[in-house]
Amino acid sequence: MVLSALCVVHCIALPFIVAGIPFLGAFTDADWVHQVLVLMAAPLSLWAISYSKAWRKWAVSLPMSGGLLLLALAAFVPALHDAEVALSLLGAVMIAAAHGINYLSQRPVHIHSATCAHGAD
Repeated sequence: MVLSALCVVHCIALPFIVAGIPFLGAFTDADWVHQVLVLMAAPLSLWAISYSKAWRKWAVSLPMSGGLLLLALAAFVPALHDAEVALSLLGAVMIAAAHGINYLSQRPVHIHSATCAHGAD
């Protein structure tokens, strides 16, 4: 769960960091930046999925894999250059959704009853 939280923070913060630092902002138009980021994120994501056993849950592994695939297609397939931003955003949303589903699936379920502190009302 810690890896998932770190990934969410990274995915949310990185665009702001890149946009906020003029020196790094100059590299955002270069295709290799997106490719390097995908090449760093994909193996780490795949390791985290296998380490956490999230791959066993289709509700997590399917959007995570699909999101990674969309990010890779946007970065490495020149024919999709015009759709790069849309594919990247959709891929990022799918990955964020997978993180949310994984987080919610690991939370303990609380069923209100007469024995809990705030009762069953």
